[in-house]
Amino acid sequence: MSDPIDINRRSWDERAIIHARDTTGFYGLDRVRSGKDRLRSFEAAELGDISGKRALHLQCHIGTDTLRLARCGAIVTGLDFSGEAIRVARRLAAEAGLAANFLEGRVDDAPRLAPGPFDLVYVTWGTICWLPDLTIWARVIAAVLAAGGELYLADAHPGFVLMEAPAGKLEPTYDFATPAERPLEFTTETTYNGDAAILTHQATREWLHPLSRIFGALIDAGLTINMFHEHETLPWRGSPLMVPASDGHWRLPDGHPRFPVSFSLKAHKQAG
Repeated sequence: MSDPIDINRRSWDERAIIHARDTTGFYGLDRVRSGKDRLRSFEAAELGDISGKRALHLQCHIGTDTLRLARCGAIVTGLDFSGEAIRVARRLAAEAGLAANFLEGRVDDAPRLAPGPFDLVYVTWGTICWLPDLTIWARVIAAVLAAGGELYLADAHPGFVLMEAPAGKLEPTYDFATPAERPLEFTTETTYNGDAAILTHQATREWLHPLSRIFGALIDAGLTINMFHEHETLPWRGSPLMVPASDGHWRLPDGHPRFPVSFSLKAHKQAG
């Protein structure tokens, strides 16, 4: 059987090339280049002052958020398994005139490629669904963090991603916890930024992870969770039911029962 991570890498290599064109403006690359781009408002508030901090951005894709961290004064390294994404990220950093180190590798390569130590590990938006084993992920984070360092994680809420709306109403569609050896299989003709280009590598493999798995992996790796927030918006349209919200995000429509569609947390490594 083909390695699911390699199946995903082929798709993400192709997507990175399409995303670099940014024909729909989804990634706002002109704003990134011009210096007008900033972290999302609640991320900036939750992160606080990161000036001078050594930051590792795992699964950085084409590096837009990595460069946002750099604009906040962080000393940044981005890691991604897609060679094409890393090439785009390096070019974008040069065009934006920002210092950033970008490395090609899987998450579990981080202790070898980017051992740190880092003051901040940053993991956001559409990341952990591409990982079969969060135990390994959490151990990697703990390994590269400096004593007293912190993880910042923001992503789609596990209670939301298991739902689809086939008849105009959200309903549970997938099991809440995907076994590592049996990923969900998807086939998608186009990427998510609205570009009409038809993908050659349309197959992907994904895993849904409940909050208990996320929290448990971090705790077992020796990290202490010191912040957890739930949010009613997402940076992408996670369902056809969603409508535009502030800060370029999407929310469920008025009149729909309210529930969180994303979450954020911070976890730190004990000092000493």
